[in-house]
Amino acid sequence: MDFIDQIKQFSKRVESLKDSIKTEEATKTSIIMPFFAMLGFDVFNPQEFVPEFTADVGIKKGEKVDYAILMEGTPVILVEAKSITEKLERHDSQLFRYFGTTKAKFAILTNGIVYKFYTDLEEPNKMDSDPFLEINILELRDFQIVELKKFHKSSFDINEIINVASELKYTNEFKNFLNKELVNPSDELVKLIIGGIYSGLKRRLSLKGFDQ
Repeated sequence: MDFIDQIKQFSKRVESLKDSIKTEEATKTSIIMPFFAMLGFDVFNPQEFVPEFTADVGIKKGEKVDYAILMEGTPVILVEAKSITEKLERHDSQLFRYFGTTKAKFAILTNGIVYKFYTDLEEPNKMDSDPFLEINILELRDFQIVELKKFHKSSFDINEIINVASELKYTNEFKNFLNKELVNPSDELVKLIIGGIYSGLKRRLSLKGFDQ
């Protein structure tokens, strides 16, 4: 079974289970751990997939992130898991604190359905405030499956993912900017569009206050 079939099958499994999952622990064991197993990681090998990974923050000792994925003994991905019943807003601050204490280049915040992928494009060793990739396992799009496959253990390449993350970040920023302009266009955009349509129309609209 190829990865596309695996992820689609997993999506159906989550759909069938989601209403019966009520706690964080149930979310972890029934959805989140199987998700990373699907990505090729041995979730029962503490040398590769470490639960309750220590990530001390400053003078606070004993701080733990839910999971750390290790390669050659070094953490490469930190995972903060929440209950399927929780929204992920505001939980990224906790992961933000952990990120700078390890050598991990990626962090994932998830409630089993939504997965937010972060890295440190803006400042080295400091997690970006916005994810470069966000997927809903129940509403997968083809391009998201392609990007998700890059996190599979068999093809995991830090430099390649960083390059893709940079492209996705700025593409997302452009889309967000464009969407905002379409909903509430700025004066500059209105002038640009009017100027490109018809100069006579621009003069008439100017009398109505559009060109001030």
